[in-house]
Amino acid sequence: MAEEASCCAKSFVDNIHVDVKEYYGKVLKKSSDLKSNACVTPVQRFPDFILQALKKVHPEVTDRYYGCGLVVPECLEVCRILDLGSGSGRDCYMLSQLVGERGHVTGIDMTEDQLEVARTYIDYHMQEFGYKKPNVSFVQGYIEALTEAGLERSSYDIIISNCVVNLSPDKKRVLAEAYCVLKDGGELYFSDIYSSGRLTEEIKNHKVLWGECLGGALWWKDLLRLAEEVGFSTPRLVKANVITVDNKELQDILGDFKFVSATYRLFKVPKGSTKPCQVIYNGNIKGVEDSFQFDCQYTFKINEVVEVDGEMASILTHSRFSEDFTLQPPGGPSGPCVVKPKAGSVDPFVLALQLEKESPGSATGGCCSTQSTGCCK
Repeated sequence: MAEEASCCAKSFVDNIHVDVKEYYGKVLKKSSDLKSNACVTPVQRFPDFILQALKKVHPEVTDRYYGCGLVVPECLEVCRILDLGSGSGRDCYMLSQLVGERGHVTGIDMTEDQLEVARTYIDYHMQEFGYKKPNVSFVQGYIEALTEAGLERSSYDIIISNCVVNLSPDKKRVLAEAYCVLKDGGELYFSDIYSSGRLTEEIKNHKVLWGECLGGALWWKDLLRLAEEVGFSTPRLVKANVITVDNKELQDILGDFKFVSATYRLFKVPKGSTKPCQVIYNGNIKGVEDSFQFDCQYTFKINEVVEVDGEMASILTHSRFSEDFTLQPPGGPSGPCVVKPKAGSVDPFVLALQLEKESPGSATGGCCSTQSTGCCK
């Protein structure tokens, strides 16, 4: 029902959208213009093929990009991907190389100045990648109204979003529209900023805090609720980083609220129809051949038998990962050699603290900055 309602979206423009377009189109010209370090990402490590793909992105596209580091799910070849709030197109051009010439990447953004940068370099990148025809396109529109922008229902394998959902005043509508345009078995893989509680009206009405990805931050528990209401599987937490604002004026307004940058994966798969089972990873996914960390609970090592719950079994059975795993019923021939999953968490604050203890200093940082590309050079 939420899907049907979402696909009939009407024009969606309000003061928040106008303010965000002004902030990202006119106020911010480079990452140093940001007023807090909520948009500064910690150094991250990525496979060499991703780093090489980033190096081929035109410098102006990278310089005008604001996002939570990198959002790169696995198993992308020939996929159709939608990037919500694609900005200057950095992630789109990087993903263009990973899906290959037979795949396609669509970027949607409401900011004309950002889209102009992205579109200017389509021919440059296709020539750089050696493609005969473009496999990237950019659409102007709102992430709360994807179908109104001309995107077809059930047409994408994967949707990514990089510190953009928090800028929307209607998160449920964003999730509903994403669910609508995803294929069955599709995934919403996104990084965003979350708060430790529901924010006050003063914070939500503060233009700078909203533009800095803090004023519109969703309470993480509300993400779980909204995802279920829309129809997604339970959000699976991948990683989380603690955010420190380091701006006294803004911190005084924020008070005791705390923030994290977190990555979740949500799937459009049947619920309650798959029983727990054992799975074996075949090691064929590029970049994670030996060990595939699916989320903070499940890490699949090649040829290792792992026990999974019914929801994870449904995801692996109905998503693009179906050919990468062999499933067998509980009590299969592996006997006592079955790996039990570690205790999982959907609380990003708990995970961020755990990661900080395991590797001090590595789990502190924010979201949204082009400064994160420094680790990729």
